Parts: sequence; C-alpha cells; structure tokens
Amino acid sequence: MEFKEAKNKFVQTWGALGSQWGINKTMAQIHALLMVSNEAVSMEDIMDELQISRGNASMNLRALMDWGIVYKEYKAGERKEFFTAEKDLDELAVKISRERSKREIKPALKILKEVSSIAVKDSAEEKHFVEQTSKLYDFVLKADNMLDKITEFNENWLGKLVLKIMK
Repeated sequence: MEFKEAKNKFVQTWGALGSQWGINKTMAQIHALLMVSNEAVSMEDIMDELQISRGNASMNLRALMDWGIVYKEYKAGERKEFFTAEKDLDELAVKISRERSKREIKPALKILKEVSSIAVKDSAEEKHFVEQTSKLYDFVLKADNMLDKITEFNENWLGKLVLKIMK
C-alpha cells in the first residue's frame, strides 16, 4: 500500500470511528489528518484533502480547539491559519476523557441524582426505581471519580515517571 492510500484509509477509518464515539465524521477526519501530519496544515489544505467546505472546516476546527486537542499555529510571513493536533497520545487521552466527562458523564450524573431522589410512596415499583437509579448513580459516580484520578495521576510528575517506567 502506498503512503497516500494508507493515509487516506486511516483518515476515513478514524472518521467512521468518530461517529461511533459521539463526534461527527468530519471532525474526526480533520483530527486524524492533523494527527498524522508532520507539520501544521492550513485550512485550505484541510478543505482540499477532505473535500469539505470552508464553513464545515472552520466549524469542526473550532470544535476540536474547544476540546483542546487541536491548536492554531502562526507562520511568519503567512496570512493563512495553520493547525496542528496534540501529538502526545497520553495527553490526548486525558483531554478527551475530561471533555467526555464534562459533556456526557456529568449531565448523566445530574439526571440520575435527580430521578433517584424522588419521594417514594408505598409502591414496589417506585421503590425499585429509586433503588436501581441510586445504584446506577453510585456506579457512574465511581467510574467518573476513577477517570478523574487516572487523569490526575497522568498529570503529576510521579505519575508520569511511573508511566515512563512501565513503557
């Protein structure tokens, strides 16, 4: 397989996976393209490579920057904007985990806490509902706390040292 074909296959596959992870295909494709590019890429080159409109490229680049996994770079003497992706995979995982927790887990916890704290009357169905949603709340909270601990561990110097030793 030639380089260009391999790169295209990777970008397309990452895009398809992105839609399964809860982000849109184009956002994932842009991320993939930037992740495997050895230097910053202009918006025009992204548009050309992925055959997307300026508005689509701009909107998805902004979303990726909001996630903290894509950065804008400036090149001396250039009027174009250039973009690059987070290359450190450990840092990428931490940023994605935090963003997904903020967007998905925290709102789910809020709802679970709200529905599990309803006043129970004598109904067995109501008691079962509160019991199950309370258990689910506790489970999701533990998972979120564990995710927080893992990302904190990865950020402190001792955690980084342990991870380096394990590699």
